[in-house]
Amino acid sequence: MDELKRIASFEKNHDVLEKGLYKCGEAHGVTTWDLRFKKPNGGDYVSPKAAHTVEHLLATVLRNSARRDDIIYFGPMGCRTGFYLLTCGMEFEEIKALLAESLQKACELDSVPGSRREECGNYLEHDLADAKRECSEYLKVLRGEK
Repeated sequence: MDELKRIASFEKNHDVLEKGLYKCGEAHGVTTWDLRFKKPNGGDYVSPKAAHTVEHLLATVLRNSARRDDIIYFGPMGCRTGFYLLTCGMEFEEIKALLAESLQKACELDSVPGSRREECGNYLEHDLADAKRECSEYLKVLRGEK
C-alpha cells in the first residue's frame, strides 16, 4: 500500500493558530473557510451539543441568506475548535460580512431549526443557549472586539 500523504489541514501548525477567520484553500471553484471559534489545544472546546446546534443554526441561516446559492457546506471540525464553510465566488470581506450578519440572526433564533426527531439523526443532542453563546463570542472575534 502506498504511504498516505498528509492533508493540507494537518500541514498547519495548530500551536500558532488563534481564534479568527481563515481562508484554507480553493479547489474546483470551491473555497474552504476555517471559522476558528477556539484556540487549538487551548483546553476550551465547543461542546458536542453546542456544535451540533451551531451547525443547525448557521447552516439554516446561511442557506436562507442572499448568498444561499454560493453556500456549499457548513459543518463542525472534529476537534471541536470551530467550523468549516465551503463557498463559491466569495472573497474574504464578503464572507466576513455574511458571517457577522448570519451569527447575529442565529443569536436571535428562539428554537433550533430541523431539530425534530424526523428531521435530525440525533435530535436530543442540542443546546440552544450554549450555541448562541458560542455564536455571540465568535461574532466578537470577527468584529475585533475580543
